[in-house]
Amino acid sequence: MGKVALVERLTDGTACQGDDCAVIDGTGNRLTLINTQTLVEGVNFDMTYTPLKHLGYKAVAVAISNIAAMNGTPHQVLVSVAVSNRYSVEALDELYAGIRLCCERYHADLVGGETGTSRAGMVLTVTAVGDVERDCVAYRHGASHNDLICCTGDLGSAYAGLLVLEREKVTYQANPDFQPDLDGYDYVLERFLKPEPRLDIVKKLATAAVVPTSMIDVSRGLADALLHLCRASHCGCEVYEEHLPIDYQTSRVCSEMSKNMLPVSCALNGGEDYELLFTVNQKDYDKIKDMEGVHIIGYATEEHMPTVMVTPQNTTITLRAQAFQGLEE
Repeated sequence: MGKVALVERLTDGTACQGDDCAVIDGTGNRLTLINTQTLVEGVNFDMTYTPLKHLGYKAVAVAISNIAAMNGTPHQVLVSVAVSNRYSVEALDELYAGIRLCCERYHADLVGGETGTSRAGMVLTVTAVGDVERDCVAYRHGASHNDLICCTGDLGSAYAGLLVLEREKVTYQANPDFQPDLDGYDYVLERFLKPEPRLDIVKKLATAAVVPTSMIDVSRGLADALLHLCRASHCGCEVYEEHLPIDYQTSRVCSEMSKNMLPVSCALNGGEDYELLFTVNQKDYDKIKDMEGVHIIGYATEEHMPTVMVTPQNTTITLRAQAFQGLEE
């Protein structure tokens, strides 16, 4: 059935709207934002190459990223963890050192949670609570015909980092005396192991008085995010391959892995970048065209139009969700 169809089935008839966060009426002119993320060992992370401090940091960052994707600000974090007896107290100290570091960096208070027992491995659940001004909240719906489509940072680099780690893991399993060769891959490894939520872009948009007409975080690849945004907004889109931001290290990893692996495929279908994809009205073009960290990659088209990418050769490719989303595939 797939994750999206399952969630729609389970939440049918409820108040769930399928956005990045639950949105609850707050006090005054502010709305409360709540998001929960669960990371499962062997599904979302592999302890063969995941430092516990990085895992704690990432778990909080992933939840906070969804607050950012509503154009909001995080304030509190709750963490629940279930672990098997193979994890020592010192190991959990490392995990929580990463949790606290991310909370401190993004000014969110660690206010509670729960601990429990797992028969095998670790299950880590993080709930982030934040808020946003009522007039500034950005939902997935809201994009209109001719709105500019923008994304932050670069795409596909987290998946490139995962590819490097999985390659070294296979070699290690064949020869336990093998020492991983990770020199020169610092950027893509950090992008996968320690992503950063783009609250910096939320602040820049606020400073420029730009309110996105729609927004989503890119956690399962650009194609998946575009399809979610267009479906919610009842529109199509055209994005341009030559405008997709791809780091040179991502391109390098793709060429090393296979001559048939294209960097654009990592950008479209690789998961866990945690960048922001958003739309803005064309009247805001001058405010964002030179904004550091923001790239204009296309525009929204009319309702019932397809979701497509245009290649440098002017070929149109219909986008489909083929997201890898880390280890889940």
